[in-house]
Amino acid sequence: MIMPQSESLVFFTPEEITSITGAQFFDTGISAGFPSPTEDFSENRMSLDNELIKNKETTFYARVSGQSMIGAGLDDNDLLVIDRSVEPENNKIAVCFLDGEFTVKRLRVDSEGIWLKPENPNYPIIRISEDNNFIIWGIVTNVIKKV
Repeated sequence: MIMPQSESLVFFTPEEITSITGAQFFDTGISAGFPSPTEDFSENRMSLDNELIKNKETTFYARVSGQSMIGAGLDDNDLLVIDRSVEPENNKIAVCFLDGEFTVKRLRVDSEGIWLKPENPNYPIIRISEDNNFIIWGIVTNVIKKV
């Protein structure tokens, strides 16, 4: 199901899990060094929803649009897993609704206020004031990338 969309993020809800979901999973570990023998592997099915989602009712997917978070490893077209039940804290990556638009930024919270910090020096840090229409919509828990 597709959720509302803004210029920077498109939201999706996780689909209902059926009894035959998931891709094949080889429970051997994949060597990033020397090749390992494949004779002792077991083949199961794995659902990424089961691996990446703790709270199905409060979790959404959104696709990144833009370059403001490339320093945090969030690239254009990456798929974010966002949990609305996770408490916002300093230094978490958050999806925020700011003055009519969704944005994803790193939270900076201290005694002087709240800032939304991009992870790209070409973008400005945003200081949140009482004049802003601002909501922390959810916290990014995982990122799915295409290679």
